[in-house]
Amino acid sequence: MDSDSLKPGFSKNLFDLSGKVAVVTGGAGILGQYFCAALADHGASVAVVDQDPRRVDELAKLLSKTFGNPAVGYTLDVSEHSAIAPLIDRVEMELGSIDILHNNAATKGGELERFFEPTESYSPDTWREIMAVNLDGAFFMAQEVGGRMAKRGRGSIIQTASIYGIMGPDQRIYEGSEYMGREINTPAVYSASKAGIVGLSRYLATYWGSQGVRVNTLTPGGVSSGQNNMFEVRYNSRIPLGRMAMAEEMVGALIFLASDAARYVTGQNIIVDGGLEAW
Repeated sequence: MDSDSLKPGFSKNLFDLSGKVAVVTGGAGILGQYFCAALADHGASVAVVDQDPRRVDELAKLLSKTFGNPAVGYTLDVSEHSAIAPLIDRVEMELGSIDILHNNAATKGGELERFFEPTESYSPDTWREIMAVNLDGAFFMAQEVGGRMAKRGRGSIIQTASIYGIMGPDQRIYEGSEYMGREINTPAVYSASKAGIVGLSRYLATYWGSQGVRVNTLTPGGVSSGQNNMFEVRYNSRIPLGRMAMAEEMVGALIFLASDAARYVTGQNIIVDGGLEAW
């Protein structure tokens, strides 16, 4: 080991995002809020991107006040391809060149009843509505931002998948299970869209790797966020750590992938699931 490089902070400083600009889609969501806060906490300027203008503005103001870094809220439906480039132009004009893109946006569509329909009766329109955000939107955001990163020779793209993008759901968990008072399941379109995210990340990692752009996937397991007791008991019984995740437990993996601590990591899928996929 070179003693000149062995100085206090030589590894700790790898996680410092000071001077970096990060874009988080779905930034005002259950996980998105924590992702934005973690990036700001590590020094990044954050573009909070979501569909509700009030929520993105409130969160951006809170981040700026709490962490002292610039944060701006932007309204965008990532399924609207023509709106992406103008928004990215605005972000780079107001915050600077983008160093980190977190493709985190996902949707259940406009009608929950249609989203949770059984496989046998699933609507083509609902399927396309979900895919347009969960997979198409991620590609077109990566296309726009990643292309700019490649020209600059640097950048990190992180894309949120799901445990059900890499394994099938145990249908027994959903018998008597509810979320916010209604029966739930994991529809095929959700699994298919999230499996697509994993494949897309691997493709883009090999496509832009020689130009200094890293692309990785963050795969959360089940996060406690309003499920009924029946669901939690059944889900927990499948988890080696014995419980669902808390939203803030996802941020460590994000910061690792966004930072120079992962500068030799690309094309990987970091699974944060309490051990579910290890059974």
